[in-house]
Amino acid sequence: MKKLIAAALATTALAGVAQAQEISEFRLGILGGENAQDRMANNECYADKISDALGVPVQVFTPADYNGVMQGLLGGTIDAAWMGASSYAGTYIADADAVEPVLVKQNLDGSIGYYSIGFARVDSGVTELADLEGKKFGFGDPNSTSGYLIPSVEIAAAGFPMEPGEFFGDVVFTGGHEQTIVAVNNGDVDAGVTWADGLGNWEDGFNSGALRRAVDAGLVDMNDLVQIWQSNIIPEGPFVLRKALPQDVKDAVTQLTADLWEEDPTCAYGVAAGDAKDFIPVTHAEYESIVAARRSVINN
Repeated sequence: MKKLIAAALATTALAGVAQAQEISEFRLGILGGENAQDRMANNECYADKISDALGVPVQVFTPADYNGVMQGLLGGTIDAAWMGASSYAGTYIADADAVEPVLVKQNLDGSIGYYSIGFARVDSGVTELADLEGKKFGFGDPNSTSGYLIPSVEIAAAGFPMEPGEFFGDVVFTGGHEQTIVAVNNGDVDAGVTWADGLGNWEDGFNSGALRRAVDAGLVDMNDLVQIWQSNIIPEGPFVLRKALPQDVKDAVTQLTADLWEEDPTCAYGVAAGDAKDFIPVTHAEYESIVAARRSVINN
């Protein structure tokens, strides 16, 4: 697939391509769910590579929530972002011509899926959803796939209604994946959900995902936490570009990103939130089921 991408770029000179198209800067959005300083640090090398390839400055935006990136893409103030499947679906529903998905993270086993993981503290005595009656449950962001959309549907379908007081004592939004992990670890909520590829070891926070990022940052010891639930597989969120960008710019950024694991695995690790195999081509078709789910649950 990468040879196909490269062939499409055979006539594209990467250096200075944006200047030739009268682009004065490139604006990269980073979804919420992690503190802004860490988001900037994990993507600094990536932004530098894009800047070198395009010959223009790259501005990195770290809005407080997912909606900030969505609105930036819709309004034309952000040019590219790695999105969750639900935030991409919400952007698509708002304007089908705003962005196009071009790449997706491929896991070490070759899959392009991940899971919503329910978890609690080991010392809470909670080992399954049934133990949470009357207790506080934490979601991340209302535009998160694994932090809200999918678990809200699947947990309710399993017989645990989401309305506060019907089973759970309270159901709250923490603000993002990192916030949920910290809230559970600190005992502010009794359990919550976050995302992981489901591969590797629990004590490492799996191979990639929010738990792995939290372990790498020293925020949690996974031995203090226990998994209590896992969703069905969810398609990894896409790397999207604004459709209105010049084609040469889109091609250059796509190629650079597709090559990142081969060219700079340390940089790619930061972008992917852990270990992965590659970034490979993807299309909108991969997310049609998520678009349908979002329409039914969130209606926007």
